[in-house]
Amino acid sequence: MAVMTIEWRADTVRMIDQRLLPAREVIRTYRDYRGVAEAIRTMVIRGAPAIGVAAAMGVALGIKGTAGAKAKKRFEVVAKALKATRPTAVNLAWAVDRMERVLEESDSLDAAELFGRMRAEAIAIYTEDVAANRAMGQFGAELIGDPATVLTHCNAGALATAGYGTALGVVRAARDAGKKIQVFADETRPFLQGSRLTAWELHKDRIPVTVIADNMAATVLSQHKIDCVVVGTDRTAANGDVANKIGTYPLAVMARRHGVPFYVAAPLSSIDLDCPDGASIPIEERSGRELTEYGGKQIAPKGVRTFNPAFDVTPAELVTAIITERGVAYPPYTESLRALKSRR
Repeated sequence: MAVMTIEWRADTVRMIDQRLLPAREVIRTYRDYRGVAEAIRTMVIRGAPAIGVAAAMGVALGIKGTAGAKAKKRFEVVAKALKATRPTAVNLAWAVDRMERVLEESDSLDAAELFGRMRAEAIAIYTEDVAANRAMGQFGAELIGDPATVLTHCNAGALATAGYGTALGVVRAARDAGKKIQVFADETRPFLQGSRLTAWELHKDRIPVTVIADNMAATVLSQHKIDCVVVGTDRTAANGDVANKIGTYPLAVMARRHGVPFYVAAPLSSIDLDCPDGASIPIEERSGRELTEYGGKQIAPKGVRTFNPAFDVTPAELVTAIITERGVAYPPYTESLRALKSRR
């Protein structure tokens, strides 16, 4: 990807505004944590790994100019604001908690030194995410045939991460290994991450992509056009239940019905062993305007009721394998995920 999703530059956080893609490529610059929090909330930046990186950078901006007890008090305010933006993706809270540990280890530093330490940790989270995605891609590429047609849902590419991607990282790695790969991308209503973002990324990378409406997935699966499904995840529970963009669960059901492998690309930071199962995952519900309006125009009757959960949970029994940066987990996930998380 020629365009960076997020970067730290001259003590500011720069992000591509994903709400405007593919029509316009606009870079936003943020100088304080409030701007970063609002960017996460309004989906200037989205995708579990990417908002984790953004949150870490937001924390660094938030404690700038403070030290000691003042820094700890400021952190509480900053952390609360960032964690409240999007509750389902565990990477966000994971990154904020990691920044807190660094703060606690830095009691003796003055304000300048503390800011330098926090900035370095945020950049480390960014760098580690790219490395994890590339490692995931290598493991996942081994599961992809040659030739192969991959069906994906939402956007789990470079735009959803610090770079390279999770689900699309698997696709990129398979292509880079010389395999002949093409992708069917669900449009992913109501925010259209598939048609706007996934198709944009793949087209830029010259990977053949076909956009389909969400309700066409069963048809292409039944017509044997798809060799496997690969999706990302915002949080995976200890038992292997997977929270991902709304519409993932029915896709998994259809894949099982038609005997198509269903793979989840999950960085270890998105695997929550403290969450026993999918029923324990908080599901964000977004504004009904995402359903009743598009591009500022009303597309449903004013005053109509809406229900707009941003995510659904796919039961572990429908997941063929979970791809991480330390290897591939297979059922029973309660054992395999814990083993991968504890591996050094």
